[in-house]
Amino acid sequence: MTTAPSATTDEAPRPPAPAPAKSTWATLRPLVLRLHFYAGVVVAPFLLVAALTGLLYAASFQAEKIVYDHELTVPVGERALPVSEQVAAAREAHPGGTIAAVRPSPEEGATTRVMLSGIPGVDPARTLAVFVDPYTAEVRGALEQYGSTGALPLRTWIDEFHRDLHLGETGRLYSEFAASWLWVIAGGGLVLWFSRRRALRTVRGTTGRRRTLGLHGSVGAWAAIGFVFLSATGLTWSTYAGANIADLRTSLGQETPSVSAAGGEHAGHGAAAGPAGDAAHGVGLDQVLAAARAEGLGDPVEIVPPADASSAYVVKQIQRSWPVKQDSVAVDPGTGQVTDVLRFADHPVLAKLSRWGIDLHTGSLFGLPNQIALMALASALILLILWGYRMWWRRGRGSAFGRPVPRGAWQQVPPYVLVPLLALIAVLGYFVPLLGIPLALFLAVDIVLGEIAHRRGRRTYGGGPAVR
Repeated sequence: MTTAPSATTDEAPRPPAPAPAKSTWATLRPLVLRLHFYAGVVVAPFLLVAALTGLLYAASFQAEKIVYDHELTVPVGERALPVSEQVAAAREAHPGGTIAAVRPSPEEGATTRVMLSGIPGVDPARTLAVFVDPYTAEVRGALEQYGSTGALPLRTWIDEFHRDLHLGETGRLYSEFAASWLWVIAGGGLVLWFSRRRALRTVRGTTGRRRTLGLHGSVGAWAAIGFVFLSATGLTWSTYAGANIADLRTSLGQETPSVSAAGGEHAGHGAAAGPAGDAAHGVGLDQVLAAARAEGLGDPVEIVPPADASSAYVVKQIQRSWPVKQDSVAVDPGTGQVTDVLRFADHPVLAKLSRWGIDLHTGSLFGLPNQIALMALASALILLILWGYRMWWRRGRGSAFGRPVPRGAWQQVPPYVLVPLLALIAVLGYFVPLLGIPLALFLAVDIVLGEIAHRRGRRTYGGGPAVR
């Protein structure tokens, strides 16, 4: 009987093989996952409100046309009356206040709007729009109007609900908070979705929590670019981040220019025809409009009377849909001559991008297709939030993807990655305060909770065992 030879006693034991070094992404993924999870849970209620009200606002453009059809449209007549006659009819029906602007009928079958400011009972930030039949000078009605897009009461109410929940300046913080975090959550989710194996991204044939995760990731991946766009454009006119963006544009010489309304050498001559701020001031609306037409300003346009005896009329195109018409001219009230011309083509690049971005965000740039796309994005965000909360509710079952990653994962990130990352976060936090301040608070609370867990002997690092 033979036996296998035993190992010699003087043979040195082999050292254990070193653990393979983690890739940079492997160390960053737990941080992205933890941020996406907690930001989604905390910010989602604000995003849900923004999505629901944004959905209503995108639909309000078409609803406005239906609700106010009587004021907005008239039967097409044979010949439009001079604008001055239409304004006179509006003033006869509403003699109070002063004329802030006039928007001649932009197309056949559309009414002319005469906007009056200083009307008792009308919010000073708004005007009373008097709708006049351009063919008969019949006054079709009067409604409060808000903003440069001419929003009427229904759209104005929804717009303010979306912007500040009818809570004023304090309420605007909710929408800025949501916009500040939307791109972070969308970007983090997109990175996590692409980092998962293709088999784990599959929706077909799955059930339960894994199916919800697949739907959440797939829809989020398709909509992520749209969310980032909505976030960026929404911040451009927010309270704090918007002010920083405006300051940056000013420092770069990229602010939006405006036509000079200073009158020419004949400004004030002929002023006896009407006081400053009245549409009959100087040469009158019809000659002013003719001068603007001669400079190539096609419909739709808005005529703003001189602010005082030394100012000029300003005529500006107000079409926000593509192709954008935003040229403007100043017309001397004494002579009817054009004293200044500003073409949209001459605007700085950032001014143009800001104009297009805001109009695309609000659904004006491409009309109905733009509004449908916004409604689809809002609906997708609502579904993603509901799916996200469902996964959170069921995070203890099945896949562990939805569980928050244990604290301390940042300690695994190499310094050459962590230091620039912290610097970038600091810069972003400075320019977008409602991202930076909540993130700092979250980190402070997380550190305190981690220290409490450490003292109780339950602290973990990146999923490892408890450290005492």
